[in-house]
Order: sequence, then C-alpha cells, then structure tokens
Amino acid sequence: MTIVKNRSEIIFLYDAKRCNPNGDPMDGNRPRIDEESGRCLVTDVRLKRTVRDYLMEIGYDGKTDADKDIFIRDKDGEPVTGPNRGKAYKDQEEFIRKFIDVRLFGGVSAVTGKKFNLTGPVQFGMGTSLNVVKENFIKGTGAFATSEKAKQKTFREEYNITYGLIAFHGVINENAAKHTHLTENDVKLLVDGMWKGTKNLLTRSKKGHMPRLLVKINYKEANFFIGDLVERLSLSPVEGKKLDEYEDIKDFVVNTGDLNKVLAKYWDKIDSVEIMQDERILLSEPIKC
Repeated sequence: MTIVKNRSEIIFLYDAKRCNPNGDPMDGNRPRIDEESGRCLVTDVRLKRTVRDYLMEIGYDGKTDADKDIFIRDKDGEPVTGPNRGKAYKDQEEFIRKFIDVRLFGGVSAVTGKKFNLTGPVQFGMGTSLNVVKENFIKGTGAFATSEKAKQKTFREEYNITYGLIAFHGVINENAAKHTHLTENDVKLLVDGMWKGTKNLLTRSKKGHMPRLLVKINYKEANFFIGDLVERLSLSPVEGKKLDEYEDIKDFVVNTGDLNKVLAKYWDKIDSVEIMQDERILLSEPIKC
C-alpha cells in the first residue's frame, strides 16, 4: 500500500434539515449554536463518528478480518473502556495495522505496558453552518405510559434546526502519515465515509442529512497548504428568499469566486483537485479543477 506522501486539504459541505446535527449533552442535547453569530456548530468528533460508523458497516468490524477494525467503537450499543479495547492489540505495530481510524485520526493507548500516543494525519476543524440557523423546540408524547395503571403517555421534548449548510475544513498531514502508515487507500475510504456515511445518517435525530459538496485539493509539495478555504465560501439567497429564511439547498447560491481566485493563485503548487458534487447544490461558478 502506498503511504501518503503529499499534503491535501478537504472542504466538505452537507446540509441538515429539520434535525439536530450535533446535540450538546451539557445543554439538554440542544443543537450547538454560537450565540454571537447564530450559526450551528458541529464538532470534529461527530464527523469522525460518521466515518467510523460507515467503515464498520463495510466490514471494518474485526470479525471477517482481524486486521480490519475500528479502535474507538461501541459494543452492543454501549461504550467500551480503554483497558477493554487494549485486549485487542499487543503492541504499537498491531495498533496501527489493525485500526484504520488510528491510521486516520491517531489514537492513545493508555494500557500498562502498551502506552503510546499517535497524532492523526487527518485533522478537522470545528464544522460551522454557512448560514444563520433557526432553532426549534418540539414537544411530543412517548410510546409508553408513565406506569402500569396510568393512561397518560410520557412526554418528550427535543430541539432541532430548520436548516443549516454545515462546512468542514480538514488537512491531511503527510508528516504524521509516516508514523501511522496512512495509505492512499485509507484516504479513499475516508472520503467515501464522509460522503456516504453522512447520507446514511438515518436515525430519528439525524435523518435529514445530505452531502452536497466535497473538494479535495492535492498538493505537489510537502509542508504546504493554502488554509482558510471554508472562509472563502459564502451564500447568497435566490430571488424571493431572505438570509434568515433558508429551508432547503435550493434557497441560495454558494459563492465560489473567492475560492477559485485563491486556487488560481497557488495553481503551480496544486497537483490535482477532486470534486464530489450533489446535483441540487447551486454554485456561482464551477470550482477550478
């Protein structure tokens, strides 16, 4: 397998419609919304979980092939402790070889006699919506009564947002890739996991997610990347819509002019640009590739 040798950047846009993109357990599981900007926030942990869940579904579960597994995972729906997972590998070499999420995102082994800390080659910043979102509070009834003799069902409360176009920026660091033995095939599976895994978020609280745009910029040189790529994107409402009234991907145009300008500026340092684009997203101009 070919180890990643050059740096890459990733822009990933997906939308969340009438769902909760990333509940905050310290705040009643309400969507994470920045008070000043009104934009929805999504942690990198949520995105990594999406990727891990997808990889589990396609066979990285340690069952069919012991060397195809996920390190950070649940068992029968319950979290697994570090010492328990420590039983699944004997040394750092197996830790790297066996767990694709360690090769991608790094990992810490705190088990006695097997202590090591690997920085992940793939790092994402905090995801943020490109639009101001509207939070909704919903009340409903549960499926069961409060007790055996009670006629009244339990009540439930939940929060969601009407609509948000979430943007993530990531960097694949070729220097860290040397230590985790990250391969080009691992990166391909990462991209598949971001796109297909997001589309497969079909739980009650997450249904409403759709991947819209993924741009992977591959550089010719090591130790170089442009940075701040998400900040070069903005949204403009289509005729008849207002900035705070977005409800669907068709309600706005994604302005890509500034992104194209910076890509053109550094085009001599770029080896290739890979694009995955949903047919419903409207771009002000095609992305340079």
